[in-house]
Amino acid sequence: MVEKRGLSHMFEIDSCGIGPWHVGELPDSRMRRHGHDHGYRFDHRARQIRREDFDRFDHIIVMDHENYRTITSMAPDNTSKAKVEMIAQYISNHKNVDVVPDPYYGGDKGFELVIELLEDACEGIIDTLS
Repeated sequence: MVEKRGLSHMFEIDSCGIGPWHVGELPDSRMRRHGHDHGYRFDHRARQIRREDFDRFDHIIVMDHENYRTITSMAPDNTSKAKVEMIAQYISNHKNVDVVPDPYYGGDKGFELVIELLEDACEGIIDTLS
C-alpha cells in the first residue's frame, strides 16, 4: 500500500512477535496463501521484539491487548511506552473492532477477516502518518 502511494521513502516497516516461538520461520502457510490471493507476498522471517526497537521506530503497533500489555511493560521509559498503539484505532470500515484476532486456530474465514482488518487499518495508518 505504501509503495502504491509512492510513500516508501516515508516509512520503514517491520514485523515481530512478543515471544520466541516462531523465530526464523515464515508466516503460517494459510496466511501466506490468503495473502497471495490478495496480492501480497508474506516472506518475512519471524523475529522477536527487542528493546532497541523502541529507539528504532516511531510507532510500535500491536494487534491485541495481550501484546499491548507485554510490549508496554518492556518499554524503557514513558516516551517509549507512548509509541505503542493498538492497530484497531486505525480501523474505520469494520465497526466495533477493538483487536485483530489471532486466526491460528480458526479456519479460512479467520485468515480472510484478519487480512480485511489489516488492510483497513493500514489504510488508516498511512492516511494518518503521511
